[in-house]
Amino acid sequence: MGENASFWESLIYAHPTCTTWKQEAEGSIYHLASIFFVVGFMGGSGFFGLLYVFSLLGLGFLCSSVWAWLDVCAADIFSWNFVLFAICFVQFVYVTYQVRSVAFDREFQELYSALFQPLGISLTVYRKIVLCCDAEVITLEKEHCYAMQGKTPIDKLSLLVSGRIRVTVDGEFLHYIFPLQFLDSPEWDSLRPTEEGIFQVTLTAETDCRYVAWRRKKLYLLFAKHRFISRLFSILIGSDIAEKLYALNDRVHVGQGFRYDIRLPNLYQAALAEGAPAPPCPRPRGGG
Repeated sequence: MGENASFWESLIYAHPTCTTWKQEAEGSIYHLASIFFVVGFMGGSGFFGLLYVFSLLGLGFLCSSVWAWLDVCAADIFSWNFVLFAICFVQFVYVTYQVRSVAFDREFQELYSALFQPLGISLTVYRKIVLCCDAEVITLEKEHCYAMQGKTPIDKLSLLVSGRIRVTVDGEFLHYIFPLQFLDSPEWDSLRPTEEGIFQVTLTAETDCRYVAWRRKKLYLLFAKHRFISRLFSILIGSDIAEKLYALNDRVHVGQGFRYDIRLPNLYQAALAEGAPAPPCPRPRGGG
């Protein structure tokens, strides 16, 4: 204990205290460096926040190096500040390269701005999502089928970028799928990762469509590596299924002209108790 005390005492009291202080202020270069430091530490997060921080800190260390070389004439102060300037410069170049490498085609950029950016998804996370679909946007021509009832296997998850998809079951119209909606969210949600299935609806393009498709196994591997992306898609798919249920609600009626609201099953049971015949209730088995 005494040795520790003597160490701290020697560290504190070994150096002479300042008896007189300099009356004149340091040069303008020193104060400019301090201003760069203060403003630089106010930077935010993300790529552009890092560029802001490293650029201003680098300028601050550069000014400190010039100040140490011209005013203080201290080689050690100059060396340390110049090394820190070099580190900031290297980091700035590296982050700039990352920003340039995270570049997307127009459709992927629009998809990010419309769907992922409002949720606070960074470009680095979005890049992983785009690479999982091979950065490819697929074209589906008018009146061509994306899936056929009872025939097409469920082996991918697709998101409509442009156009409109018509969903039918046994030739009966159910609802439309619009841009920024999944084509097959209920099928995806109904199967476990190890299960297989086929579409119970037919999806037909009413116009020329463009969509992004993630292969099922490849997407599950991405989920296993990045839990955040898994939670993100879970939220997006759940919201998409809810929208499709509301769309189906406009198609479902009970007897005697009463509308059956799928969100209020108790009212449906009350209508049946009053003698209204029970109609077949279509389920959102597919088509997203």
